[in-house]
Amino acid sequence: MKTRLSAALLFLAMPGVALAASDVVVHRDPGCGCCEKWAQAVREKLGRKVVMRDDASRNELQRRAGMPRTLASCHSAIVDGYMIEGHVPISDVKRLLATRPAGVKGIAVAGMPIGSEGMEVAGAAHQPYTVVSFGSAGQRTFARH
Repeated sequence: MKTRLSAALLFLAMPGVALAASDVVVHRDPGCGCCEKWAQAVREKLGRKVVMRDDASRNELQRRAGMPRTLASCHSAIVDGYMIEGHVPISDVKRLLATRPAGVKGIAVAGMPIGSEGMEVAGAAHQPYTVVSFGSAGQRTFARH
């Protein structure tokens, strides 16, 4: 009985492990270089393979995800079913994936603030920015940087 229960629990856990190791798909404005820097941070800090897609019609992807237009940036990533818009720090992506808050479909950094993940500029002062969660729970501050 114990062996069957252990086997069943292992089987149930496997899809979660497979999901956790899924590729990150980044839809970006064609040719955007800072998106490559953000993708490299995902590879290094999240340990995931990244698939880059030049996508001139990201607006449709954003609309389907329920992302408010005011949160738009230069790339939209899909990570374990969540939309990650713009230069969100990988530490915030990790926290989202670990906590999976109810009513949240994604998190976003609007625009391209200097000093955000992938937008580091040597010698330039970092701009303060907010990571915003969105979904059926509405828009809320997820983190401030």
